[in-house]
Amino acid sequence: MSYQLTHAFGTIEAVIDDNCSMKKFFSIASMLASDLHVEFTEKTDNTDTIDWQFIYKNHPLKLHYNIYNGVSICTANREDNDAVHELAMLLEHRYF
Repeated sequence: MSYQLTHAFGTIEAVIDDNCSMKKFFSIASMLASDLHVEFTEKTDNTDTIDWQFIYKNHPLKLHYNIYNGVSICTANREDNDAVHELAMLLEHRYF
């Protein structure tokens, strides 16, 4: 089940699954691409963190994975918080 974290500048991060593997990250990314026609605009893959930028309904968002914190959706702008929340709810219904 997802939950939200609020960062210092008022942006939110919706944690989709805090106990999962990279396999689930790639499964969520695949679902975003195939079902919602999301195109990832920038991909950063490190040893224990993956950040893939994308646009959802004209909102720049990030699919984030960390081996310690799991998979989340986040944004850098407070104006995009509603889109983060909407997408997190959609993903929650598909995966839980």
